[in-house]
Amino acid sequence: MSKGKFYITTPIYYPSGNPHIGHCYTTVACDSIARYKRMQGYDVMFLTGTDEHGIKIEQKAKEMGISPKEYVDNIVEIFKKLWKYMNVDYDRYIRTTDDYHVEAVQKIFKELYDRGYIYKGEYSGNYCTPCESFWTNSQLDENKCCPECHRPVKEAKEEAYFMKMAPFADRLEKLLTETDYLRPKTRALELVNNFIKPGLEDLCVSRNSFKWGIPVPFDQDHVVYVWVDALSNYITALGYDNDAYNDFNKFWPADVHMVAKDIMRFHAITWPTILMALDLPLPKHLAVHGWITFNGAKMSKSLGNVVDPFVLGERYGADAIRYHILREMALGSDSSFSNEVMINRINTDLANDLGNLVARTVAMVEKYFGGVIPNEREEGEFDSELISEATNLRDKVDEYIDKTQLNIALEEIFKVVSRANKYIDETKPWILGKDETKKARLASVLYNLLETIRICATLLSAFMPTTMPKIFEQIGADSETATYDNAASFGVLPQNVKVVKGAVIFPRIDTEKEIEELNAIISENEKKAKKALEQAEAKATQPPEGIAVIGIEDFAKIELKTAKILECEPVKKSKKLLKLVLDNGDGSTRTVASGISEYYKPDELIGHTVIVVSNLKPAKLCGVESQGMILAADCPDGGVKVVFVDDIPAGSKVR
Repeated sequence: MSKGKFYITTPIYYPSGNPHIGHCYTTVACDSIARYKRMQGYDVMFLTGTDEHGIKIEQKAKEMGISPKEYVDNIVEIFKKLWKYMNVDYDRYIRTTDDYHVEAVQKIFKELYDRGYIYKGEYSGNYCTPCESFWTNSQLDENKCCPECHRPVKEAKEEAYFMKMAPFADRLEKLLTETDYLRPKTRALELVNNFIKPGLEDLCVSRNSFKWGIPVPFDQDHVVYVWVDALSNYITALGYDNDAYNDFNKFWPADVHMVAKDIMRFHAITWPTILMALDLPLPKHLAVHGWITFNGAKMSKSLGNVVDPFVLGERYGADAIRYHILREMALGSDSSFSNEVMINRINTDLANDLGNLVARTVAMVEKYFGGVIPNEREEGEFDSELISEATNLRDKVDEYIDKTQLNIALEEIFKVVSRANKYIDETKPWILGKDETKKARLASVLYNLLETIRICATLLSAFMPTTMPKIFEQIGADSETATYDNAASFGVLPQNVKVVKGAVIFPRIDTEKEIEELNAIISENEKKAKKALEQAEAKATQPPEGIAVIGIEDFAKIELKTAKILECEPVKKSKKLLKLVLDNGDGSTRTVASGISEYYKPDELIGHTVIVVSNLKPAKLCGVESQGMILAADCPDGGVKVVFVDDIPAGSKVR
């Protein structure tokens, strides 16, 4: 019988390139919680996906000579392959390019506009392209850079739609300070002091400087800003404002949103504001974790470590990688990563403690009883303590799973694993095995060990789903005995349980040899990266195909001068040309025909100063004698912008 519903989400990932180990934590953590909740009997919805719009993707696709959709399709396949490789069992995968999501986001945007929360204005301020975030001067870091990624920002000024935030300030502050919505709670004060107390600024919710996004339904010059587009996935994936699914009433509100700290603000302030404006229930919890770092820096490349999860998984197994990153990361804090620390963790916890416990126990059952424990038992010293710790373990793990403190849940399980290893040293089964009169006592000791392993492996199966069935097989457990319901009970395995010796669960790694081999991989990767960089630099120094290489003497033949536009009108015989009359700055004028009519209206150009190739041979275009050419630039969005130099007097020479 179902205990009810449970809805957990990761943020949808921005497809920025090949994934590394730093991408894995959130999804593996959510997968482990989802698996545990399913084991408890909940009807679980686990959602993940990809955030596929924005100027960075548009620019990257153009660099590669493919469409943005082709670019994100390729990256999505890599992420899906990674999640399969890491044994991530999600229930639904959303892409922000999915038709149903596009439809729903447009309806949400229109609803917010109709309710008076969205209005049209102009943005002027600081914009971080990598984070796709706007920042005020007071929010920039000490170097006047983005406070999240600490990269330079640029001045941005453009027409945009804004969402009113101030009406929700009081409710947001209460949400963060008076409830346990945000975990850990220590993060709440940071948000309140930095963003709410100084006065919530209205949120920019559209862009018109690029096209790769969801069009604003009533203004096709604008696309919906990423945080309205991306954040809405949590409800659109359930069927909100679309017909693709019909799970919204069942699963919303979400039980847990889990995110990294760099996007905490948007999930703690922006997302609740959108929901409040729509009169929708708020998620129950927002769990914020830190970054997997190397030397204190957010992990983005090797930096002296192999961080490719496919390579690491191939060497150590996906379950070992899952265990390491979950065991190392405390909620709210960063986790420093190194290959050596990971190998030591695998050797200590998985090989020495858990793996050795299973191997020793099974080997002793085979050695002393031929693989089948007899029914005759004798209780003794140390039994009650081990049994108590084992049967009380499930409640402790439940508590920490509910608090999204997975590292502590794992710590509690391995305390019992350690206690079982200590129990072997205390009861000394190798001595009991030498005395025929002690066989009943030996049978109890080994049965107690098997039961303790069963309980620990059952609770660990949510974290290491591939390996635990191998343990069950060795200790004689099956799908009826290795269940959550049985994880708080002792004496579940059959009294004459039969064990089956198998392969070593977690082979011990030779640390010195392994580090040497990993360093060789790093060295090879560095050589490949260096070669790729050299090829890219060589390519960059070559002119595009069909473009001639010129010397400085050739460039010196070109005369560039500034000129002011006095008059501008369409050329009657052309759909593309505008006729411009220019002031040369010396009392004379010249006429230029320019193919920019689809990008500018005549009155938008009059009065601006431009750069002219002034010694270009005159040419007649659609009946207009053009005496030069004005400079303009092709933009990443496919548009064209004239180069204006309004602060330079007409007639100035450009060099």
